[in-house]
Amino acid sequence: MSSAKKSRGEKNFWRTLRRIVSFKRKYLSIPYFIFLILFVLIPIIIILVYAFTKTTDAGNLVFSFDSLVEFFSSTTKLNVLVVSLFIGIINTILCLVIGYPIAYLLADKKVNKNYVMVMLFVMPMWINFVLRTGATRDVLYMIGIKGGEHPYFATLIGLVYNYLPFTILPLYTTMIKLDRSQIEAARDLGCNPVQTFTHSILPQSVPGIVSAAEMVFMPTMSSYVISDTLSEGKLTLFGNSIANSFNNSLWNDGSFMAFIMLALIFITMFITNRFSKDSGREAGRLW
Repeated sequence: MSSAKKSRGEKNFWRTLRRIVSFKRKYLSIPYFIFLILFVLIPIIIILVYAFTKTTDAGNLVFSFDSLVEFFSSTTKLNVLVVSLFIGIINTILCLVIGYPIAYLLADKKVNKNYVMVMLFVMPMWINFVLRTGATRDVLYMIGIKGGEHPYFATLIGLVYNYLPFTILPLYTTMIKLDRSQIEAARDLGCNPVQTFTHSILPQSVPGIVSAAEMVFMPTMSSYVISDTLSEGKLTLFGNSIANSFNNSLWNDGSFMAFIMLALIFITMFITNRFSKDSGREAGRLW
């Protein structure tokens, strides 16, 4: 009888302990929500408020579409947006073309057994971003590539150098999980290397490609230190325009351009997520 009571007591104790632990877990998310509210939600609300208002002579904010009209009627700002989109696409393509084979080799355990080579690509990111950009400018200058003479070329070199690790790491983490049995099966069934790549390796690595593209495209458009430093002020990206507006106290214009950037981010995420899902389904049908 005493042993039965002892068993029930132990069960009640562990049941109570589990309830306490599960109750505490709910509160672990509170700091995360506080962070989101303070540093994500409130700044976005402030941007939206300034984007669709104007300051009167009395210093009051009133609802207005002046920033929208001014942006879409300004040839200079639209040109900066088009150039930024072009630079972002080119940089993303270059990073994927260079980073994809590197990530594939790093994911091959025969080539990279102790992850040292992965760290070699990550280590430059430990250096301050501005210092790396300044060093890149000096190196390019020493080999005869001057930003003032070749602003687009110099800026693209700096962008690829700075964002290549952000391409390699998502691809690497995806490729180390590749189903090697599918690759071997494709080879055993008579596929040549190109067919093996297009029908087995590439579909499996689509999530990594999508993640890498997301991590490169939008940061490229919003960056301004690289273009300012390497092009010697000859190339203006969208991030430069936003920074210049805020530096000149044009809060409404800068906020509306930041709103355009947010809209582009959401559109990009929607497209890449849809593409990733469709590619995943297509890859499943192949086998």
